[in-house]
Amino acid sequence: MINYKNIPSPCYLLDEAKLEANLINIKRIREAANVKVILALKGFSTWHVFPMMQKYLDGATGSSLNEVMLCNDKMGSLAHTYAVAYIPSEMETIIKNSSHLTFNSISQYNQFHHLKEKYNPDISFGLRINPEHSEVETELYNPCAPGTRLGVLSSDLKVLPEHIEGLHSHNLCENNVDALEASIEKIEANFGNLLPQLKWFNFGGGHLINHKDYDIDRLIEVLKTFKKKWDVEVILEPGSGIAWQTGDLVSTVLDIVENAGIKTAILDISFTCHMPDTLEMPYQPDVIGATIAKGDNGPTHYRLGGLSCLAGDYMMEYHFEKALKVGDQVIFKDQMHYTMVKTNTFNGVAHPSIAIWTKENNLEIVRQYGYSDFLRKL
Repeated sequence: MINYKNIPSPCYLLDEAKLEANLINIKRIREAANVKVILALKGFSTWHVFPMMQKYLDGATGSSLNEVMLCNDKMGSLAHTYAVAYIPSEMETIIKNSSHLTFNSISQYNQFHHLKEKYNPDISFGLRINPEHSEVETELYNPCAPGTRLGVLSSDLKVLPEHIEGLHSHNLCENNVDALEASIEKIEANFGNLLPQLKWFNFGGGHLINHKDYDIDRLIEVLKTFKKKWDVEVILEPGSGIAWQTGDLVSTVLDIVENAGIKTAILDISFTCHMPDTLEMPYQPDVIGATIAKGDNGPTHYRLGGLSCLAGDYMMEYHFEKALKVGDQVIFKDQMHYTMVKTNTFNGVAHPSIAIWTKENNLEIVRQYGYSDFLRKL
């Protein structure tokens, strides 16, 4: 049981036991379906726990030179690499340090495929495809929105280029297995002539595997069927699905202001700096000891305000169990995925510390930030 009273504020707090429970589910999928599951570093890059994660995963996927190097250094494996576009000066290092490399376009493949023999003859090249199907409602997160720059259409891929051994489809976002099934149906319809020629198929991320309502048994059967039908290696690369519900963002009330009958508790964190998905998605995170308000008001009804000067840096109303006062903790749940990887220092707002609540019920502070970090970034 976490003792929140001893947690510094602000702080991202990873629950190691919850992360390992998620990884045990991942291991079950890997073994039962005989597929590879790799960590999408774009969603979760807290490398302090990579030694534990190595026991349950097949490596990681990087979307930049920095993530490729992080995979090499801290995950101890070559990276599965995909980028929207590759920077020529970085390609030697990326190719040398990747086991798989996926191109977003045929033109990028044409520009760089000759480097395989020069730098890493064992690397396996792939192409990202656009299956022309997505069940993502928020257009900002929809890889298959009209006019998307992500992936090759079937109309532009009648035959596989010479060195392409795999295809990569990423069109989901926190979906259940039914969305994957619908995607596979579309992929087989649009790219079925190419599937028999492949060595591997990467279904990307967006599989919310550790959500309580996710049908893992059905996923296993879907993956086994696809793998057998097309005789390919199957790869998944969840981000949220691995780090789902594994930790919190701990904050403290600095002030309480009231305007037009709305009380706002000002916190020592920022939604735009530290929890950008809450504004972009948008979604309202759960808070320990509070419920999301439904439009009514009352003495324990508060809007939660961030520390930056952005007018929209706030989260809509919550009902708390008791009235808030300066110095009280406000703890946001499920803030491990797509939070730390997206933080910024707008207004010079301090980055929260990073800590782990270990399986032995000890607090381990792994990172604290100060002026020197802010200065180096600029």
